[in-house]
Amino acid sequence: MDPYLSIVIPVYNEASIIASAAAELVQGLEARGWDYEVVFAENGSRDSTPEILESLCARNPRLRWFHSERPNYGVALKAGILRARGTFVVCDEIDLCDLTFYDAALPPLERGEADMVVGSKAAKGASDQRPLIRRAATRIHNRLLRVALGFQGTDTHGLKAFRREALLPVVEKCVVDMDVFASEFVIRAWRQGLRVVEIPIRLHEKRQPSIHLFKRVPNVLKNVGKLVYVIRIRGT
Repeated sequence: MDPYLSIVIPVYNEASIIASAAAELVQGLEARGWDYEVVFAENGSRDSTPEILESLCARNPRLRWFHSERPNYGVALKAGILRARGTFVVCDEIDLCDLTFYDAALPPLERGEADMVVGSKAAKGASDQRPLIRRAATRIHNRLLRVALGFQGTDTHGLKAFRREALLPVVEKCVVDMDVFASEFVIRAWRQGLRVVEIPIRLHEKRQPSIHLFKRVPNVLKNVGKLVYVIRIRGT
């Protein structure tokens, strides 16, 4: 039978924290008594991440992983969502694994009050403990999405929970990759009239980002431009 919950986590060069983060996540999930699976979407790692994942998954049948050759967060996340089997799916980050988000996001999904719950680090009541430059980048990115695509929320990238059955058709329509896939996923759900709800989160990362902020900018601009063309001009 399909599990109650699937957690999808893209991983890239995470050998330093993946074992401890996975153990902490599993402990929290077991304590809550949920029927779950964790899907690690490993993409392009050059360290010992694949070997560690192989060992972790061999010891725990609730964990599974797959490998893709090229480092690409969006491609890995999309592939992980398509492999998920749970009634509900959480898109998480290995340096977060914040189960308080699960506790807040799953009840409205269970009650049918939402199709997707976004954990916003920019909503009223949120606590974003990242460096100032990264907080500013989030706000600039969200403003760009508002101007270019009319998005009315406060965040698109990060923790998300959703009903798999309702959101699979949305995932399959997504056309961009890298970091902007997460934004397209939320924006398409919102534009299609699904019930997208934001809740504030407390964001405290366990390590520095694996890819430098300014190296992301060209791909972000290219993919946002592609998204504007596809949605605004082609209407798809």
